[in-house]
Amino acid sequence: MSSATDPDVLTRQQNDPTFASVWDELRWRGLVHVSTDETALQEALDGGTITYYCGFDPTAPSLHCGNLLQLLTMRRLQLAGHKPLALVGGSTGLIGDPRPTAERTLNTPETVAEWVSRLQAQVSRFLSPDGENGVRLVNNLDWTAPLSAIDFLRDIGKYFRVNTMLKKDAVAARLNSDAGISYTEFSYQILQGLDYRELFRQYGCTLQTGGSDQWGNLTSGTELIRRTEGVSVHALGTPLITNSDGTKFGKSEGNAIWLDAEMTSPYAFYQFWLNTADADVIARLREFTFLDRAEIGRLEQAVADEPFRREAQRTLASEVTSLVHGAAATQAAIDASAALFGNGDLGSLDAATLRAAVAELPGTVSLPGDADVARALVDTGLVKSLGEARRAVDQGGVYVNNVRADDTTAQLAGLALPGGVVVLRRGKKTLAGVTLG
Repeated sequence: MSSATDPDVLTRQQNDPTFASVWDELRWRGLVHVSTDETALQEALDGGTITYYCGFDPTAPSLHCGNLLQLLTMRRLQLAGHKPLALVGGSTGLIGDPRPTAERTLNTPETVAEWVSRLQAQVSRFLSPDGENGVRLVNNLDWTAPLSAIDFLRDIGKYFRVNTMLKKDAVAARLNSDAGISYTEFSYQILQGLDYRELFRQYGCTLQTGGSDQWGNLTSGTELIRRTEGVSVHALGTPLITNSDGTKFGKSEGNAIWLDAEMTSPYAFYQFWLNTADADVIARLREFTFLDRAEIGRLEQAVADEPFRREAQRTLASEVTSLVHGAAATQAAIDASAALFGNGDLGSLDAATLRAAVAELPGTVSLPGDADVARALVDTGLVKSLGEARRAVDQGGVYVNNVRADDTTAQLAGLALPGGVVVLRRGKKTLAGVTLG
């Protein structure tokens, strides 16, 4: 798991004097979609130090891009002097937050415990442990495991009204589906409400942040605290991010973009951000970077004046990849991207980066080492036939590892780069890759 988060890109907010307050910054960056009492929350954030939390459930061995928005929101609040509690849900991870479509598969306690450790390590890379407002990691299994079923129902469950619980978006969607909803997942919002109350009691926590799609779960906690403690606390929901073309943010080719380098390589991660549409890139710079208002304004003008240069996209990709994977991995991804198109030495790239880059190329196939260039051109779809392969090579339009090919019978094993890959290019921009199996 990568642990190379670049500290510089996590601290730039401190040097941006254009924000009157952290609330001003959150609003400008488009991170305030819904809150329990906007005026009261702004006064709390601007009036002194508060303790806040955000929860992450271990439903996978890594966090993803959607979680990154929450981590960065937490970091902005921490930089403003507030105290973060990062909750990784050892108990809620055993239950599963209801999805709108179908029941989750329940993972074993051993799997969930392992994922808790992995997610805690990821969270720790984005929030500083130092100073009076250093991050504290908490696990809700610590206070739910000792509870008996009777204690849970008598001491917690009695404060929740079923008619209110039924109105929660995910619950309502499931009730109207063929799948229905189990009592297990129906109870999730009670557990999350309990988390907020426990953190309020233990640490004086008065703000929970999360995605606006979690609003029902967030307000479960505010209501429980109001009923049992007689105190009004806050919840802040960030917007659910969608792309301008209507596609879901955080996925590439249908696959989630993970923060773990073993699940999404730094190269693929970089390419995901690089491929951001012009219509979306300025919003992503506001949401996912710590660049100041002036620099983002300059990039916005660059998109308007010279969109073909894609300066905003390159900046976004570099900033976020450095933030998650570090400067060295980011530079390796940039070098690989350039080298693939003939602007660098493919042989100088490390094997892992090279294999990751080739895996992202369209038409990449696995072939034995004794396969020749002609077969590779056909199998990758760069040409339609062996005859066309020979003609393309004779005309000088085929490149193998950025070197013009002159022999269609050359075996791939003798051409392989580090990592056992071969990069094919027809013309200037049509690429494909081969991994030797």
